[in-house]
Amino acid sequence: MNWYLFDYGMVISEAPTEADWAALEEASGQPMDESGPYWQHRVGYDGGQLSTLQYWTAVLGQEVSEGRLAQLHALDLRAWSHLNPETLDVLEAIDSTGARLALLSNMPAELADSLGESQNWPKYFSKVFYSGHLELVKPDPKIYQHVLAELGVPASHITFIDDRAENIEAAAALGFATVLHVPGIDLATELGL
Repeated sequence: MNWYLFDYGMVISEAPTEADWAALEEASGQPMDESGPYWQHRVGYDGGQLSTLQYWTAVLGQEVSEGRLAQLHALDLRAWSHLNPETLDVLEAIDSTGARLALLSNMPAELADSLGESQNWPKYFSKVFYSGHLELVKPDPKIYQHVLAELGVPASHITFIDDRAENIEAAAALGFATVLHVPGIDLATELGL
């Protein structure tokens, strides 16, 4: 049995828009650039070491009220909720063949739970693995080993699709077939659909 293992961010979802970043910046009072606190604390949030409250407290550098926390969480959720229609078409095509689909995403647990409740794409996946629930983050080999154990197939029976080269390399080192999802990719062709 073969599996297709998809990442979420920048594969199933598109990048947050400038308006998303501007809204987060305005609400948090913090810059959203790569060296800012939003990204500095993200690995801990993705990996389940920080709760949503702890994450936003670290980002803001101060205590966060319940109302402000709800606002920041909602804006963060919205930023990562723009779906890639081409990937959705590929998911539907794979699903129609009877092949198995799984998801492996670096995503905080509370964000993952909110996304799963609010969107339709999870219906395609018979297995989902979120870093926040596992307390492991790609490209740590342990997260891929966990997936292998859960799916119960050799790594060569899994095609992993991710947008980050380091994640692809870590999976390939364990024997996964891999596809690097870059802007403009014809994913259906890459997967031989």
